[in-house]
Amino acid sequence: MPSRTLVTRSEDETRSLGQNLSHSLQAGDVVLLTGDLGMGKTVLARGIAQGLGVSEDEVRSPSFTLVNRYHGRVTLFHVDLYRIDRPEDLDELGLEEVLGADGIAVVEWAERLGPYRPKRFVAVRLVDRGGDVREITIEDRRSSHSIR
Repeated sequence: MPSRTLVTRSEDETRSLGQNLSHSLQAGDVVLLTGDLGMGKTVLARGIAQGLGVSEDEVRSPSFTLVNRYHGRVTLFHVDLYRIDRPEDLDELGLEEVLGADGIAVVEWAERLGPYRPKRFVAVRLVDRGGDVREITIEDRRSSHSIR
């Protein structure tokens, strides 16, 4: 299970990290994002989207719709579970059709997935190191892929 820790010092660097991460992703992959509020999860998701050919202007935080679908070189499902309070609330989202499907799923607040947590995923944890500095740990839990 390859893992690496990087430090970004701006939103642009975090977005660029997402773009780089997108190059190692393919249909069926799930990226689980965790970190406190304001850590840059949506910024990283925008970078992944851009790397997949989705316009940055299209990508919004899905906090109110919970799941957004974007079309790039591969379909991107952007899921935000911030407003989920109980595991039962997940049942109505259709996650079984999104996670591990024919697109790439990026899930913010992934710790709230409960029983929907996939067996294969890329885990990304963002930690505040002061100001705009973020320590970002990426752990590849996909058996046959590696992080670039």
